[in-house]
Amino acid sequence: MYQTKTRDAVTYQIVVAIFLLSVLIAVVVPLWRVIVTAFTPLNIYTREGVPFFLSPLEWTPTAFEQLLSHPLFPRAMLNSLIITLSGTALSLILTVPLAYGLSARSLPGRRIIMLLILFTFLFHPGLVPTYLLVTKLELTNTFFAVTLPPAISVYNTLVMMSFFEGLPEELKEAARIDGANELQVLRQVVLPLSKPILLTIGLFYAVYFWNEFFTPILYLNDNDLMPLPVLLRNILISASFNEYVEFNAFSSTSIESLKSAAVLITMLPMLLVYPWIQRYFTKGTLLGAVKE
Repeated sequence: MYQTKTRDAVTYQIVVAIFLLSVLIAVVVPLWRVIVTAFTPLNIYTREGVPFFLSPLEWTPTAFEQLLSHPLFPRAMLNSLIITLSGTALSLILTVPLAYGLSARSLPGRRIIMLLILFTFLFHPGLVPTYLLVTKLELTNTFFAVTLPPAISVYNTLVMMSFFEGLPEELKEAARIDGANELQVLRQVVLPLSKPILLTIGLFYAVYFWNEFFTPILYLNDNDLMPLPVLLRNILISASFNEYVEFNAFSSTSIESLKSAAVLITMLPMLLVYPWIQRYFTKGTLLGAVKE
């Protein structure tokens, strides 16, 4: 009996290891392909039958140099940072009190409020009403048009609410007995215990705002407000159709190399941030991990 259980456990571990290895390969191989394509010169990329999949015969950063040398690139990078940081901060400021209020089971009308919030999650108003609202509020050509409409995510609110519900209620009651109001309880008791969920939800919001592409195209018509994803898209289109004079002749870079370089440039900030909050990310996704 013991040997049978041991054999089953070993078999299970082997199956899990094979599955995880398959997932790792499925993630790493396309990423490495993008890296190789971004650093491959045009003469090697267009040469038929050259096996440069594992490693190019020659490495060149020309694609990155051409993208980074665009006159609008510094401004676009700054715009993306402003949108990401301000949007993430605004979303957390609005999401935290909403989630904390909903986590209180004694909240009057809690069920009705939850139904209204879930209704907006299941039935989105659509593009046209949102566009009319943004234009009516005269938010076009401002960063508020990008950061304000998606400021509160229903999914992120529910995740944070579940985390708050798992915190010990005795700590909150002790603070209330000492004379603290709900705002003081939130600031002095709940938030110090919620660092994992704050960083996790903050990462979700930051990734969304950093990669936001359609909304800036819709509401930002000024080139000085253009974020990085939109600029990279315009460069790639201009490279494909030869509309910009400064990017008319790609003598040493292919269009595919430019696309791959653009993908890596947009991925790099999030890849640099994630390792710093990885340990908190794991804790934040374990809802209700803190028990009484």
